[in-house]
Amino acid sequence: MRFHPRCFSLVFTFLLVLSAADHRPAYAGGKIGIYGIYMIPYGTDAKDYSHPGWGAGIHVVLPVPQFFDLFAGVAGVEYVNLLSSRVSTIDPVTSLRVDQETSQSFTRIYVGGQVGGHGNGFLRPHAGVNIALENYSYSIDVVVPDDFNRENEIRQSLHDEARWVFGYDLTFGLDLNFSNSIALDGGVRYVKSFSVPEQLGAGSVRVYPQYFQIYLGIGASFDMLAGR
Repeated sequence: MRFHPRCFSLVFTFLLVLSAADHRPAYAGGKIGIYGIYMIPYGTDAKDYSHPGWGAGIHVVLPVPQFFDLFAGVAGVEYVNLLSSRVSTIDPVTSLRVDQETSQSFTRIYVGGQVGGHGNGFLRPHAGVNIALENYSYSIDVVVPDDFNRENEIRQSLHDEARWVFGYDLTFGLDLNFSNSIALDGGVRYVKSFSVPEQLGAGSVRVYPQYFQIYLGIGASFDMLAGR
C-alpha cells in the first residue's frame, strides 16, 4: 500500500470549501499547543531499523492576517523514542552481569502551512504540509551494573552517533475550539525522511524511512495567555 498524494489534494480542497462556507466573523488570535505522539514505522526502511515509539511535541499556529480564517503558518519541534532496549548476559570468566543498552531517538524541527481550523467554529478541521530538519540519534552502551549503588556502575560507549537529514510531513487533524481560548487538537501525520544512514553506521547503505503519527494535544490562544 502506498500513500497517494491525490488523497491529500482532495482533503485539502474539501477543507478549503468547508472553511470558506463559514460566514461568521473570523478569529485570528493564533495559539500555542503541546501534544503527545505515537509514531508507527511504515514500510520496510522504517520497520527494519525502528520500533513504534512514544514522544511529545510543541507547536505554534500563526494565522495569516489577510486569510486568517483559511490559512496559517505553523512551526514546531517534537521528540520520539524509536528504540530502547537492554540485553543482559553473564560474563563466563567473572560471572558479572553485563548489559548492552541500545537507544535510538528521532527529533524534528518543522515549519509549514495549514488550511482550515482558524475560525470561530467549535469543530475546526485542518490539513497542512511542513518541511523539516530531522535528527536521528543512535547509541550503544555496555554496562557492568552495580545493583546496590548505581554510581559505581562501569559504562563504556561502543557507538554514539547522530545525523541530521531533511524531510516533510502531511497532516490531517481536527481542532475542538472552546470559546476561542482552549483547543483540543488531534489527528494523523504522514512523515517522510530523506537519505538516512542505515542504523546510523558507516553510511554505505541509505534508507528513506516513513512513519505515521497519531497525535493528541491541547492548545491555548495567545489572547488567553495575554489575559485578554
